[in-house]
Amino acid sequence: MSEFESLLNSYKSRINKQLESLLPRDDSILSSAMRYSVLNGGKRLRPILVYMTSELGNTKNDSLDTLAGAIELIHCYSLIHDDLPSMDNDDLRRGNPTTHKKYDEATAILAGDALQPLAFELLSQIDAPDQSKLAIINNIANACGHLGMVGGQIKDIHSDDIEDVEALDLMHSQKTGRLIQTSLETTAILCGLSANEVSMLSEYGSKIGLAFQIQDDIIDIESPSYISGKDQGSDIGQDKITYPAIAGLEESKIRAKELASEAKKILQPLSKNADNLLKLAEYVVSRET
Repeated sequence: MSEFESLLNSYKSRINKQLESLLPRDDSILSSAMRYSVLNGGKRLRPILVYMTSELGNTKNDSLDTLAGAIELIHCYSLIHDDLPSMDNDDLRRGNPTTHKKYDEATAILAGDALQPLAFELLSQIDAPDQSKLAIINNIANACGHLGMVGGQIKDIHSDDIEDVEALDLMHSQKTGRLIQTSLETTAILCGLSANEVSMLSEYGSKIGLAFQIQDDIIDIESPSYISGKDQGSDIGQDKITYPAIAGLEESKIRAKELASEAKKILQPLSKNADNLLKLAEYVVSRET
């Protein structure tokens, strides 16, 4: 295992411990479904971005864990709903049955519904000046709604209207990229970075968010279920519009690498503390899961 992989694992352990403490512990089926959906593995990319961005400000702020946890809860809620029969109708997530398969569809919907307000409850408790706290909440709310994840998801459902890479970029920048972007932006706000630094990190997040989704499309084709933790070929089976379907597999690989390279160039003006973010851009397009 490389030193960078060890770092990723340490950050994953940190956020997993935080998530374990944040989720309800009663014996209800709702709490059980919430815990199952969140603690059932995962790459934890968004919390990792929170922790790595904080390295630029050299901050020890305990609210980093709260921010990272809230963003991951929102991400997990979106996955529950994304997997539903009315959406992508997936049976596997992270190598295990999706929430609606483990429980039932109604319980899955309500578990997702419960995770999102829990995330905003946590965000309201961040130890930061009121102006910064409101900016963080506003940023994340924007990333979740019609201009962000939900807007991207509705485009995905009606993807028959997507005929070119530009339209596909817009869909993925909303559905996947926007929450990745906000992980960097809100951490920069929390850590008191300059407006110029926030802007650079936002642009970096936009690039790696798109690269991440293209790599996901590639993984759907190339990685068997026991590696990826998802149904191999599920996108093809559902006739979903993907990068390989429009641009071809090899062109998709080239584009993902180009986006990662562009992301790294954006961060060049930042301090050496950006090294881990530079390495992450490479990791995003080299992973198999």
